[in-house]
Amino acid sequence: MTTGRRAPGATLRRWRILVPVVVAAGLGVVLAWLLRGGAGFPFAACARVLADGAGAIVFGLAALPRLDERLRVAWRPLAALAGVWFAAEFAVLLGEAAEVVGVPVTALRAADFGTFLGRLSGGQIGIALLFCTGAIACYAAVAFRRPESASADLVLVFAAVALALRPITGHMSQQAFGSVLAAVHALAAAAWLGLLLAMVLVLRTRGDWASALPRYSALAAPLVLAVAATGIVDGLVRIGGLEPLWSTGYGRILLAKLVLLLGLVGLGWWWRRSWVGRAAQHRVTAEVSVRNAAIEVALMAVGFGLAATLAITA
Repeated sequence: MTTGRRAPGATLRRWRILVPVVVAAGLGVVLAWLLRGGAGFPFAACARVLADGAGAIVFGLAALPRLDERLRVAWRPLAALAGVWFAAEFAVLLGEAAEVVGVPVTALRAADFGTFLGRLSGGQIGIALLFCTGAIACYAAVAFRRPESASADLVLVFAAVALALRPITGHMSQQAFGSVLAAVHALAAAAWLGLLLAMVLVLRTRGDWASALPRYSALAAPLVLAVAATGIVDGLVRIGGLEPLWSTGYGRILLAKLVLLLGLVGLGWWWRRSWVGRAAQHRVTAEVSVRNAAIEVALMAVGFGLAATLAITA
């Protein structure tokens, strides 16, 4: 299914879809920044959404063969995206350290950064994240040269740990079952976005989409339910009622996330009626499938931008 060679120009055009996805995530950050009051440049949110997005794509690329056993992991782009993930996590650490010290990122001293890494829990968590993402990048680089002996399961394990580590140690960890809810939310969101974007980047033919899309569609429903349920519980615990939904920056961002999620649910329902069934019957071209999936991915990316800003909003 994916063993045929593709012209370099066609491959490059397919991977250019990441540009509008990044732009959409940035728009989500800007929207959330405006909803919370627009105080200060949201450097931490930009770094956070880049880290979360890169992590989701890495997770999706590694999990793609589970949708169709004939698919193979694209090790070279996975290695590159894991490198982006590593760099973004480092940027997140810089932002967190600067916030703790009380200075702009550009004024953060190496000594203060070292103290943050060595003595504070946030820095130690960051070191663990750098280890996981760096290990994925190195392993994928080696796997590109020796794919016959590589295992995507190792990448999935390290990616899952990295995606869940920061959420499970956040504010929800102080609540009963909070860490579990945070982990489920982070992993479900990453799988929902990551798998669909991996399909856009990797699937080549109408037959590829006919095989993988119905399986993704069946998986997407429980993933959306998990994202919605855990996100609502998390949000209600934080705001403590309904009135803060419109009176606080956190509540307004949370409400925007909910509206977007409802829109995505509606779009998913429409895709099931107009796209998924026809694609399964080989009645939709690969180009149309890529276009439809790209639209949904862009909307999801806006949600990731909202979520990244929400995560750093008091």
